[in-house]
Amino acid sequence: MAETGLDGKVAIVTGGGSGIGHAIAARLARDGADLAIVDIDAGAAETVAKEIESLGRRSVAITADVTAEADSRRYVETTVESLGRLDIQVNNAGILSTAPVVGTPLKDWDRAFDVNVRGVFLGCREAARVLVEQAQGGRIVNAASGAGRRGQANFAAYCSSKFAVIGLTQSLAEELAPHGITANAYCPGHVTATDMWDRIAHTRAELEGRTPEEIKAAAVADVPMKRSATVGEVAAAVAFLVSEDASFVTGESLLVDGGLTRF
Repeated sequence: MAETGLDGKVAIVTGGGSGIGHAIAARLARDGADLAIVDIDAGAAETVAKEIESLGRRSVAITADVTAEADSRRYVETTVESLGRLDIQVNNAGILSTAPVVGTPLKDWDRAFDVNVRGVFLGCREAARVLVEQAQGGRIVNAASGAGRRGQANFAAYCSSKFAVIGLTQSLAEELAPHGITANAYCPGHVTATDMWDRIAHTRAELEGRTPEEIKAAAVADVPMKRSATVGEVAAAVAFLVSEDASFVTGESLLVDGGLTRF
């Protein structure tokens, strides 16, 4: 295994109970980190925390709503109390909103920004406060998307929220650089073997009069590499961004999409 420098590090992964978040948590644990698994689903968080412990790492499961200020402060404080410190914050929790602009209810627009932007902002703010106080550097990594680099029809709320995450990440990178703290984003493309992508396929199928299988096949056909990403490949990108190999990388939004988005 490549040297990653994560031995003795403590990481928080929000939305760590399933999908990409689960894969990120498992990868960081294999690379030597101890993990706080934060999820709104208590059972899912507990299951992943036990998996982390089975890998020989310490772990704590924390049930929290990332959009709630008090919850965000609590999960960071609980991590430090339980695991002794904080080195890495991965703001992975997010939701999808799919609808034409003219058919998007305001509540759906607001919910996308609550989870995808407010939740990331709160995680960044609370983690940054601890990292600055510790004065030993650190890593903040935020979930953006290829949809945060290029707008798409029927995804206005989602795309807009992910563009906002990239802007937040760039601002944070400049603010925290003097403290030795990097801030980056990861931008997955089509990761079709996830529950979120199942929801995308079903919603788009209804909008476009196609089957979910046709939606997924068309999405994969658009990718130059002619396949979807795996959750492990996204987790590997995050593992790089939090490693010592990325010590001079900050303010970036790293595409993990097989060449789908090329600007």
